[in-house]
Amino acid sequence: MAQDLRRLFEEDRKKKYTLKSGHEKRFENRLDQAFTIQPKKKRNWLWMAASVVAVLAVGIFGYRHSTGSMEQAKVPAPAGENAIAQKESISLGDLSPDLKQVEDYYVVNINMALSELEVSGDTKALADDYMKRLGELNREYIDLNTELNEIGPNDQTITVLIKNLQLRLQLLQKLKVKLKEFKSNQNEEDASSISI
Repeated sequence: MAQDLRRLFEEDRKKKYTLKSGHEKRFENRLDQAFTIQPKKKRNWLWMAASVVAVLAVGIFGYRHSTGSMEQAKVPAPAGENAIAQKESISLGDLSPDLKQVEDYYVVNINMALSELEVSGDTKALADDYMKRLGELNREYIDLNTELNEIGPNDQTITVLIKNLQLRLQLLQKLKVKLKEFKSNQNEEDASSISI
C-alpha cells in the first residue's frame, strides 16, 4: 500500500503519452464554436424610425410652444381684488424659458405668501392697506403686459415687469413680518396682563 511517490513520478515521466490523431483540430473547432462573435444583424431601419419619432416629437413641442397654445402663466390677483381680464397676448414667460422660470418663481412665491397670511380682526386694517397696494401693483403689471404687447419686448419693459413681481413679493413678506410682530406683541401683552 505504501508506495514511494518519487518513484511513481519518475516512472510516469518515462512513459510517453500521445494524443489521438485529430485532437488538436477538434479542440480548435470547439473553441471556434464557443467563442466566435456572431455578426449583428443590421437594424438601420429601427434607428431611422426612432430618430424620425424623436424629431417629430421635438417639432410638435416646439410648434406648440412657439404658437402659444400652451397654457400661459397667470398673474395672481390679490385677495379681495378682481383682476382685469387679459386678452390672448404674450406675457413675460412667453419671451424665453429663462424669463418663464423667473415669472413662475415669483408667481408661485407670491401665491404661497398669500396663502400663508394669518389675518385676524385686529390686523385686518393693516392687511387691507397692504392688499390695496398689492392691487395697485397688479394693475400696473397688467398695464406693463399691455405695453409689452403693443410696443414689443424691450429690456426696459422686461426689467420693470420683473421689478414689479419682486416688489409684490417683498410687500407680502413685509406684511407677514408685521403680522408676526403684531401677534408676538399681543402675546407679550397677554402674558404681562396675566402675571399682574
